[in-house]
Amino acid sequence: MKIKTIIMMAIMAVSIALTACMGSQSSAMALGGEVTGSRGQAFNEPAPFGMVAVHKGSLKVGMEADSLWGLQLPSRDISVDGFWMDEHEVSNSKYRQFVYWVRDSIIRERLADPAYGGDETYKIEVDKDDNPLPVPRLNWSKPIPRRPNEEEERAIESVYVYHPIDGTKMLDASQMNYRYEIYDYAAAAQRRYRLNAEERDLNTDHAVSNEVPMISKDTAWIDDNGKIVRQTITRPLSGPYDFLNTYIVNIFPDTTCWVNDFRNADNERYLKLYFSSPIYDDYPVVGVTWEQANAFCQWRTDFLMKGLGGAAKNIQRYRLPTEVEWEFAARGKEGNPFPWENADVKSDKGCFYANFKPDRGNYTKDGSLITSRCGIFSANSNGLYDMAGNVAEWTSTIYTEAGVESMSDMNPELKYNAALEDPYRLKKKSVRGGSWKDPESMIRSAWRSYEYQNQPRSYIGFRCVRSMVTDNSRASQKAVAKGGKSKAPRSGGGGGASARKTRR
Repeated sequence: MKIKTIIMMAIMAVSIALTACMGSQSSAMALGGEVTGSRGQAFNEPAPFGMVAVHKGSLKVGMEADSLWGLQLPSRDISVDGFWMDEHEVSNSKYRQFVYWVRDSIIRERLADPAYGGDETYKIEVDKDDNPLPVPRLNWSKPIPRRPNEEEERAIESVYVYHPIDGTKMLDASQMNYRYEIYDYAAAAQRRYRLNAEERDLNTDHAVSNEVPMISKDTAWIDDNGKIVRQTITRPLSGPYDFLNTYIVNIFPDTTCWVNDFRNADNERYLKLYFSSPIYDDYPVVGVTWEQANAFCQWRTDFLMKGLGGAAKNIQRYRLPTEVEWEFAARGKEGNPFPWENADVKSDKGCFYANFKPDRGNYTKDGSLITSRCGIFSANSNGLYDMAGNVAEWTSTIYTEAGVESMSDMNPELKYNAALEDPYRLKKKSVRGGSWKDPESMIRSAWRSYEYQNQPRSYIGFRCVRSMVTDNSRASQKAVAKGGKSKAPRSGGGGGASARKTRR
């Protein structure tokens, strides 16, 4: 009896230990019984600052025909997952925060450099247990000195230059380089890139091929002359690091785009003031290439993750919208041809719904000569502002004539990271929404255009999106509860008869 009692007590002790460590369900699984499932900790994604929810749904993307130009444009029924999207285009002030972060990171690196005094407290090289970090990181909790000594002054001044003619002090744009790494999870998940040769082809009729797959990855570094060197490496598959791509991008916007885009025009004031002056803080940033917009998305992701702690693992990264996501969001819940309800571009009272070029040569007819402050026109039914006009917007999608016809009908996307040595025609990216300089036909939600990924323009900006962790929209839940389907918006039609208010 004593032995039995001892055995029973031991079993109870093990059961209690398992319950304490893994929960009561884990204990039940260990001992046997009904299968109840293994549940994780619930996570409710908070709404990101300055973003609105665009819930999952379906839409006929594109137009059957363009009656104005007589073009046949590709169209297709598609479905997309829910995502968060910036209410407004990224403004000068938000992008300037990115530039200043890069500037301050360079200054901190130099303050820690022995050539500029070598203050080691600007670098963190060990963790909380005094173990060396694989890669030292900057100490952002230590402020840049406001009253620097001579060596600190040299470090701070090293990121500035002076205009050779008028002596104006300004940031050295050539130094504003942002380095980041992106792991390509989608490529790494493909079976053809498995390290185990038996997993690459599941057809058991085929002999196992031990031929090592070839992969391509992007890398970049800065040479001894301070020049960014980009390279796409093709080599045999060796491990997970083959899918880690490295980029270095000069992120300072090209303020000269105001002059280069408009020859024989007096736009010097915009060249000097548009990005730097607080007058234009809330105007959309322009002169930013597709590559720079992607760098901003990655920096914004890293900036958020550092503030989230453990919850960061559940958050998706910021990115540019796909071409289809952009159109789906722009059309609103009703699927209108424009982001507003009417088929016309102005209300019965003659107020325009967007900042575009209403008449030949008359840019000011809608109240603006160039860009307008973000959000002065009413939002569409998704709560998004300036989805037509103001500035056209970069998407993540490569531009092809086939458009959506060459994509999947679920979360469609075409991506291609063009190598430096690729033909220039492979570097076209889709641009949507039209701009302040475009006529009515080019601000429709379905209108497709493109620009080369390294080309800055005074009429192209961008906004970010972030995939939802889960889309629990009430509309979808109600449709499922009724046993029906949510009604897909149509691509044509004039929408409701009532006009939305044009300005706030």
